[in-house]
Amino acid sequence: MGCWQPLPDELPPEVRHFVEHLRLLKDSTGLSLVALGARTAYSKSSWQRYLNAVQPPPRQAVEALCRVAGVAGADAERHTVRWELAVKAWPRPATAPERSGGPAGTEAYEDDPTLPWWDRPEERPPRPAGRLLLSAVLLLLLLLLVVVVGAVVFG
Repeated sequence: MGCWQPLPDELPPEVRHFVEHLRLLKDSTGLSLVALGARTAYSKSSWQRYLNAVQPPPRQAVEALCRVAGVAGADAERHTVRWELAVKAWPRPATAPERSGGPAGTEAYEDDPTLPWWDRPEERPPRPAGRLLLSAVLLLLLLLLVVVVGAVVFG
């Protein structure tokens, strides 16, 4: 195993087990963190956070590491199961709010690092449907006006 900093003693066993296996998988590639970042969609600093148990990695990062390491099938599935167990047990900040609509007692980060950006809740209020409809009607009228003027001018 590479020269990893020791994991915190207070880590839950599921998290410790997962991160240790993630480190072994990374070491099996023979790549530096910079090279690993270049071969995946995750930066060197992201990999440092994931491999030092500072932040849980997104599922896609684990899948990307498996691909780079040449792990597939049942072995890759084992890493995914370890990830699922670790994310459930991952220590949350003391001020982590509960996400509305989730199961009772389920805590999550406000900015959950395991959620893809497209699944994160919108921060801006949704636009009223009436404004959208008005915009569409005005655009249609403008298009109709251009067609009529074009027909008159070009005969």
